[in-house]
Amino acid sequence: MPKMKTKKSAAKRFRITASGKVKFQKAFKRHILSKKSTQSKRKKRLAGYVHNANMMLTLGTLPYRRKHS
Repeated sequence: MPKMKTKKSAAKRFRITASGKVKFQKAFKRHILSKKSTQSKRKKRLAGYVHNANMMLTLGTLPYRRKHS
């Protein structure tokens, strides 16, 4: 059976934590920051985590992720 291919766009966006959660950086903090509030910019510094409802879809794009027992 041939190797499965990793979706490279997903590999650049997501990281798997040691506990098995999928972590990502929040959007809308690249440019035009002067019109955004300080509070919204501060909230975007924190990492986001994929919701459980979308977990299987996300992990399906990363076939060779670390296996946890």
